[in-house]
Amino acid sequence: MRIPLMVKREYSIEVLEGEDSHFLAGLHHEDFVRPWSEEEFASLLGQETVFGFKAIGSGRRSGRPAGFVLARHAAGEGEILTIAVARARRRGGIGRGLMDAVLRRLHHERTESVFLEVDEGNAAAIALYRRLGFREVGRRAAYYRSREGSRSDALVMRRDLR
Repeated sequence: MRIPLMVKREYSIEVLEGEDSHFLAGLHHEDFVRPWSEEEFASLLGQETVFGFKAIGSGRRSGRPAGFVLARHAAGEGEILTIAVARARRRGGIGRGLMDAVLRRLHHERTESVFLEVDEGNAAAIALYRRLGFREVGRRAAYYRSREGSRSDALVMRRDLR
């Protein structure tokens, strides 16, 4: 009989605050060709319908931001605006933890469905979203641009919460 290895989570999930804009912009810069600025994050976090969560390292990685997710809730629908995990901290469950926090909040707010867009080439993110119950409902042609200038489609994904 196999006994699963229990790994202690090395981060906590906390609510985003306006003063987090600096670290949000830094993490966003790691992965996006057109990263959002500190001012753009501050503006979004100042909106009543926008909320998010951050993963903060604990233990030997204490206090270091490892990732974040930003979402919006309006008129019974949710939208994942952006999510990012520090490259050095990927494949450790942080993205899943952040998404779980957003989905719990949206469920609590009685949201009917939630949408997101993901680059068709981001296999790890697509696999995570499918495990979370999202399904492809559309496509935006040539939506994302790489640093080299090539274009890729965005998959529009949806999960019903009711």
